[in-house]
Amino acid sequence: MSKIRFFLYSGAMSIFKYIALTAVTTALTLSSSFAAEEGFTQIFNGKNLDGWKLVGGRGPGYVVQDETIVCPANGGGNLFTEKEYSNFILRFDVKLTPAANNGVGIRAPYEGDAAYVGMEIQVLDNEHKVYEKLQPWQYHGSVYGLFPAKRGFQKAPGEWNTEEIKADGRHITVTLNGTVILDEDLNTVTDAGKILSHPGMLRDTGHIGFLGHGSEVAFRNIRIKELPYSTVDNVAPEGFRPLFNGEDLDGWKGLVSPGGGPAGRAKMTAEQLADEQVKADQQMRDHWKVKDGALEYDGKGQSLCTAKDYADFEMLVDWKINKNGDSGIYLRGSPQVQIWDPFDGDPANPKKLGSGGLYNNQKNPSGPLANADNPIGEWNSFRILMIGDKVTVYLNNILVVNNVTMENYWDRSIPIYPTGQIELQHHNSVLWFKNVYIREINTTK
Repeated sequence: MSKIRFFLYSGAMSIFKYIALTAVTTALTLSSSFAAEEGFTQIFNGKNLDGWKLVGGRGPGYVVQDETIVCPANGGGNLFTEKEYSNFILRFDVKLTPAANNGVGIRAPYEGDAAYVGMEIQVLDNEHKVYEKLQPWQYHGSVYGLFPAKRGFQKAPGEWNTEEIKADGRHITVTLNGTVILDEDLNTVTDAGKILSHPGMLRDTGHIGFLGHGSEVAFRNIRIKELPYSTVDNVAPEGFRPLFNGEDLDGWKGLVSPGGGPAGRAKMTAEQLADEQVKADQQMRDHWKVKDGALEYDGKGQSLCTAKDYADFEMLVDWKINKNGDSGIYLRGSPQVQIWDPFDGDPANPKKLGSGGLYNNQKNPSGPLANADNPIGEWNSFRILMIGDKVTVYLNNILVVNNVTMENYWDRSIPIYPTGQIELQHHNSVLWFKNVYIREINTTK
């Protein structure tokens, strides 16, 4: 073999070995990376915004540059995932410019201010002088308006930060550049004003999005791991306790109805009330039964009442009706969060309004913000929040009543009673209820 041919051969072999070694190294690196990120899925393909939806866009909105999503200074709006997520771990890299301001919306609907109708995890250049006097919950990694994050772990503008947001039930954790800067339980919020102004903290599913505020911010390597989210009938979620055990009527009583509601019962002597309660409880047992893990009512008796009174609370309840069915949920003994047939053919509902409204209100809104009922014969889910005299209602995860005063049906000259029983209303219809849970809230002002 000539020297030239030997040299060429040796060079080729060296290049081949180098390529092979590089390939092996790359494979090992990718294998290691995959192992560390097992279960994660990329939700940005690095090329375009497929799988994302721009809501309320300004200027160019968001653009894709060099495998990053960029919110330009003259762009913005809300860029949401088309898919909704419940429990998850979201990981991404984020790079800010000086004085940049953005946010990550979680469990948010498309409509409304995501910081309130969902939740916003702040994205902010913490150390810029224009932000010297913000509220603690406005800095990077905070749950806007609710919980402040630790500061001092953010890199300088122009450098990439790695961030992780974990939402597991009501537990929210934010990790920035390897340090946990926020670890909070939403159920610990007791400030009435915060709870009422942030109904989105109660949502258990929704979109993830970037919330542009007119400054340049870049995101890359956006991936997610969905965490288990499953429910078992009549097993209360964390922080709640069951009002119905799925087996019998323990914890419930029949309705004593002397006229005048709570005020009428208050006028009865202890002996009168006890005697009437015995009769009401027998009527309850005659007409309310437990079948296949659900409360079933034949429509021929009276309302079913909790044995205990409640003040401020969050309540979950699933319900089902037949065609032209009619019912409601009495709060503190007063009517009512409405349940009825919003579809064709119900003479009691000629306007075809959806369920969830505060039917007996006269001065304050009585109808729902949207019709969110499932088809007749299918199960529906209420999430009802009562703080003071204010009520918020979600129907099938759609906000249908937002911080509305519930009037005192029994005496409109005074506010609704501060405590009282919860009632599943009799209205001559066959009814079904299950998954009835409550979380009492010791609110502060």
